[in-house]
Amino acid sequence: MARIHIIAPHRTGRSPSQRYRLEQYIPHLRAQGHEVLYARLLDVWDDRILYSRGHIISKGLLLLKAFLRRWRDVMGIRHGDTVLLHREAFMTRGILFERMIRRRAGLLIFDLDDAIWLMDVSEGNRRLSWLKDPAKTDRIIALADRVIAGNAYIAEHCRAIHSDVACIPTVIDTERYQVMPAPEEGPVVIGWTGSRTSTTHLVAVLPMLRAVHDRWEDRIRFRVISDIAPVLPGLPFEHVPWDPDTEPEDLAPMHIGIMPMPDDAWSRGKCGFKGLQYMAMGKAVVLSDVGVNSTIVHHGHNGFLARSEAEWMEAVGRLVEDADLRRRLGAEARSTVEQHWSLAAWRDAFLERLTP
Repeated sequence: MARIHIIAPHRTGRSPSQRYRLEQYIPHLRAQGHEVLYARLLDVWDDRILYSRGHIISKGLLLLKAFLRRWRDVMGIRHGDTVLLHREAFMTRGILFERMIRRRAGLLIFDLDDAIWLMDVSEGNRRLSWLKDPAKTDRIIALADRVIAGNAYIAEHCRAIHSDVACIPTVIDTERYQVMPAPEEGPVVIGWTGSRTSTTHLVAVLPMLRAVHDRWEDRIRFRVISDIAPVLPGLPFEHVPWDPDTEPEDLAPMHIGIMPMPDDAWSRGKCGFKGLQYMAMGKAVVLSDVGVNSTIVHHGHNGFLARSEAEWMEAVGRLVEDADLRRRLGAEARSTVEQHWSLAAWRDAFLERLTP
């Protein structure tokens, strides 16, 4: 059996990307007899420094500590080991560690679930953007033995560079995410979940959200699940701090799940995971008609797609007014996830990708 090193930026339980693309597969890998070693780059203290403004000296020390940590990780790779590299080995320019891994590993698999060949910098690190080199993504793709892409848009980019690319979506554990009906009495809850980096998508559609609130007033309530409370002037909402241990339970009170996104290259690299979370729990959804969302949702069958503000208002309005429609679309949404976007449907394909 293989000895598999997972090389990732964050500690376990921290990053949704890692939890759903890497960590949820680990029990299955170990059940098949594989030894799995998980190498993270950042810890809790590092996150507090890295994603805040300023702290230039502390960030310099963080980079030094992370460099030494990653060096130790790479030195622990034995010839013949399998390495699953998620996104990048280190957060700055250059592919020193990737080249070191290439020389030591028997099999190097590169996994990416965003259009990371494009520049994307957190608000707290704008001044340090010169340290990033998104173009290195293409060099890592070329270096790998195999590539796993999170959607067809990413796979198309990778196939221009590498001949061995498989598309494995970000999937949901339908044992953990069960159907949890929202209360039948009281206001219709319109919900959104995401991180501080994606709250810009909510801000971008704030006029539409205000219009929804003005139209239905006390008949609806907005629920936002995120690591920090977004600033949404003029829109009353309930903020629920994101907690990986209670994520399904926090989503349960929602009647309608929304996923607004701009139609740009970065969004087309997204894997539709917010929508899949709602759908796995039997929620009716309205998603922006962008990228993989149009593959996940068949408009009017298992959810609604929307582009313009008028389309958003119409879709949300139909769901607010019609409880039977919400239930029907939610049931179809759950079935869609079980068949096409679940952990059970994809874990063997993932295992095969990691097998020498």
